[in-house]
Amino acid sequence: MSLSVDQLHNLVAGDAVAIRGTATLEPAGGPGDKIFPPTHALDEKNKKPEAGAKYAFETRRINGHDVKCVLIDSVQSQANRMEEALQALWLDKKIALPVVSIDFRSVAPEVGRITSLTAPHRISDALLRDSLLDGQLFRLSEIGKSFTDASTRNATALFKVCPTGLVFGLWDSTGPKGGLGAKFQRTLVSEIVGINAAIGRKTASRIDPVTTGKTDQDIYKAASRDEMWTLDPEQALTEGDQPVKVGKKEKAGKPSAIVLGNIAPSIDEVSGGVTIDEAKHTVVLSLASLRRLEFPTGAKEARMVLAALGLLAIFAAQGRGHDLRSRCLLVPRIAEIDGKKQSLCLRLESVGPDGMTKPVELDLEGAIALYNDTVEALPDGLKFDKPAGEPLAVLTPSPKLADLVRKSRELAAAEADVGDE
Repeated sequence: MSLSVDQLHNLVAGDAVAIRGTATLEPAGGPGDKIFPPTHALDEKNKKPEAGAKYAFETRRINGHDVKCVLIDSVQSQANRMEEALQALWLDKKIALPVVSIDFRSVAPEVGRITSLTAPHRISDALLRDSLLDGQLFRLSEIGKSFTDASTRNATALFKVCPTGLVFGLWDSTGPKGGLGAKFQRTLVSEIVGINAAIGRKTASRIDPVTTGKTDQDIYKAASRDEMWTLDPEQALTEGDQPVKVGKKEKAGKPSAIVLGNIAPSIDEVSGGVTIDEAKHTVVLSLASLRRLEFPTGAKEARMVLAALGLLAIFAAQGRGHDLRSRCLLVPRIAEIDGKKQSLCLRLESVGPDGMTKPVELDLEGAIALYNDTVEALPDGLKFDKPAGEPLAVLTPSPKLADLVRKSRELAAAEADVGDE
């Protein structure tokens, strides 16, 4: 039987300190198939000589043993995936949720609209701060000012405009109060880690069927935007009086900078993927954290909505699968338990104050229904102002932000070298 509103109320009221879940995953290609974790920039301080230095390896204590693990999807990345899944439900008009949208189509058509569900810092993001609502800077508008003084002692204003900030965490560090701005810890955390990780190697090579990659002429960036490159220095982009070569460093002026010619075989030992015994997906929804959020009126109902929103985020993201990036598709492992095959997919349980656990039965359909029921029960002072799929407000980038975006994208396009990976 799916988790009911009454059961959720009892858990949020004090019967549990958390709802947690784990899943055992493996590469879609099967055990032993290589996967690619996220890579991280290496500066001089963090550069390491050993293979796989771009991956976030660490030693974890598992069953009494030190085990080499690798981060496959971080807490921050998982939060973004959950918010994207919630936005999909909101766009499909399956749930009501306060969402502020910024329309970038006039500046960057390929970007389209950014929302408080997809902006990196949610409702307090600089993109919203520097956009306009009815010709006024967002943070000077009624909505923008409403949550400036939000705190754990009174979270009502933030609940009304960005409840996901109370679930996934928020720090209004660039708002009117700077570093003293509203700060809320994460209530929901999710992470995927590879267990017993072994570094792999990636090879690269190419035989060009037409060109050899050798030429006695330099290749230049074309002055015309309609052309990528030119052999004629008279038609080249110039800096000072000199034509600018295509490419950087050793590739400058060579066919390889425009992806022509052969590529000699090479071995990448820094970001060549990993093999793992298994991947562990862990989620924790802190009900103790929700109980620290105060609301002058409707505290019980608001906490219920936030708990249901967290549960919905978990199942909405899980329903989209774990296709995390190129060559990193994970699926639940199938194990034989008591002679029967069983999926080790995510299963939830509540954790009581005494540490005792109880199963929490829920799926995506049940989570949607549970969330909608809790939203429907909100008192008048906390009810969401817009129906499902309708933004709370639609912003436009301010002239200075629009100009910055244009120039930034133009510069990125001009500096990009096609041959760079």
